[in-house]
Amino acid sequence: MKHPMRNPWIYTLFIAPTLLLYGLFFLWPMLSSSFYAFTDWNGLENYRFVGWSNFADAFGDPDFRRAIINNLIFIGFSVFVQIPLIVLFALLIASVKRLRGFYKTTVFVPSIVSTSVIGILWGFIYEPEIGPLNRLLALFGAGPIYWLAEPKWALPAVLITNAWQWMGFYIVLVLAAILAIPREIHEAAVVDGASGWQRALNITVPLILPIISVVVMLSIAGGMRVVDIVLVMTKGGPVGATEVMASYMVNEAMGVDPNYGFGTAIALIIFAFALVLTSIYQFTFGRRMQGGEF
Repeated sequence: MKHPMRNPWIYTLFIAPTLLLYGLFFLWPMLSSSFYAFTDWNGLENYRFVGWSNFADAFGDPDFRRAIINNLIFIGFSVFVQIPLIVLFALLIASVKRLRGFYKTTVFVPSIVSTSVIGILWGFIYEPEIGPLNRLLALFGAGPIYWLAEPKWALPAVLITNAWQWMGFYIVLVLAAILAIPREIHEAAVVDGASGWQRALNITVPLILPIISVVVMLSIAGGMRVVDIVLVMTKGGPVGATEVMASYMVNEAMGVDPNYGFGTAIALIIFAFALVLTSIYQFTFGRRMQGGEF
């Protein structure tokens, strides 16, 4: 058995299907997108090369600059609001003895539901006349709020919806790391007189820093590629208040006057932003957190 595996052609035979699929569905789309990003192709007719004008037009468009800011808001909300809540809920679920499986399943369910369903569900919650949120606020004397139609409320509404959908997935990841901590460590801390919150802050959180680092990385990448919940709930409106780079790309590439070349240029910009942001995080805080340090 060992002798045939020394032949490099055996390895080539095994990895060839994977390499073929990787090249067909990843490398080729990337290369073709890089090519069309420098053209004015609309997806149907002949194209002409326009050089870097697609990229210049994108950064010169105030709507696209606003979309970049909205993406950064998504990332900031995920890292500084969503992740602390994820850790808190994971600690609370880990501390219960009964119905832990029920709680895990309950928080995880939204992450496996279609984004279209999530958008329609929360669209009903935000409905200004019959939505349960406004009805609840009416009990305190508040007037109807047009959550998805007013620019100042639309983005927070979408942020909350997106967080509600994906927090459960990350909670399960963090919870798995918490439950993997040896019980003897906590038992020794109890003997020393440490309270529950002291054990959580001084023992549990430092030990799960590597998985928190992974969650931060996933949140940064998710904040850059968020699009489906925006298209379902607001389509980037009102007046661009919830526009993100990916929804801007879809609207430009597949809108009334489609410009596939411009859309692929936006896609490359999104890829570059995501690569730069995740690299900066990894080379600054990521390595320290994966090593168990703050």
